Amino acid sequence: MKNPKVLETGKLGFSLKVINPFIACMHHKDQFPTGNGNMEPVYYIKGWQAGSDFNPASPWRMYHGDKLPGFPSHPHRGFETVTVVLEGFIDHSDSHGATGRYGNGDVQWMTAGEGLQHAEMFPLLSETQENPLELFQVWLNLPSKDKFVEPYYKMLWNEQIPDITETDENGRRTQNRLIAGRHGETESLLPNPNSWAANRDNHVGIQILTLEPYAHITLPKVSATLNRMLYFYEGAALQIEDEALPARSYAQLSGNECIAIQNGPQESRLLILEGEPINEPVVSYGPFVMNTQEEIAAAYNDYQRTRFGGWPWEQDDPVNPKEQGRFARYKDGSIETPTGR
Repeated sequence: MKNPKVLETGKLGFSLKVINPFIACMHHKDQFPTGNGNMEPVYYIKGWQAGSDFNPASPWRMYHGDKLPGFPSHPHRGFETVTVVLEGFIDHSDSHGATGRYGNGDVQWMTAGEGLQHAEMFPLLSETQENPLELFQVWLNLPSKDKFVEPYYKMLWNEQIPDITETDENGRRTQNRLIAGRHGETESLLPNPNSWAANRDNHVGIQILTLEPYAHITLPKVSATLNRMLYFYEGAALQIEDEALPARSYAQLSGNECIAIQNGPQESRLLILEGEPINEPVVSYGPFVMNTQEEIAAAYNDYQRTRFGGWPWEQDDPVNPKEQGRFARYKDGSIETPTGR
């Protein structure tokens, strides 16, 4: 009989299966080559399709980029993006004139709300080494009362994100990168103010776990209504309760039970997404997530009419100067860096 704590399992792809309150989650992993001095790749893979390169068999992809990989200007409304960069860098630009560069452990939390355009480009900064990039982009829904809030973004810098190390009864360690939620007595940095995650009673959790070989952990019981997904994206073998989970697999888990996880012979990395559902209708189409089909149509009409504030940049795929370090410049002109300088 299937263990009632493990509700479903399946294989991972580029787009991960998610459940309410999450809308989508994409896992990018690209072994980009060296840059050519203009932060572009020194070569392009034969057969790639300009503006729509998502070939899963390719060692790296251009996505919607032309000369630089990434996602030139595009609109969003009605939800949030949480972009967790494990390795590599992203250059952000948006319709409010905000910009920035972040990566190597940084997280950007962006509330699209009533609507904005942004670009996410992947500059290849090194001309002497390859430029690997790995990230998760999580789409977190907004309840209807917050779908038209003013757009907002903030940085959770790598140096500030809680990093918790636990040791099991055999001395084997698990590192917990706490992006959202609570772990024991530790709380994450604050999410955006209008986020579903801003109310701790909604139990929104985003965690990256790194388990040493044969490490054992237990996920705590939270609530009977909590939705919880585990993504085993790197490693060799994992056991959840009495079920083996192969590498590159997901498991939907009970939120009302303690869940025992036993790692196999190699270091493993897991992404955990969990939260209380937003009990409202969800209609998503392309870059918009609303409650009704009529609201989706209105979003397209509003974008065509207003361009969500326009696009203040000279090109659709802007990048910051190559020598620029990690920073965020917000729409009010204020500048923030990881060190505060």
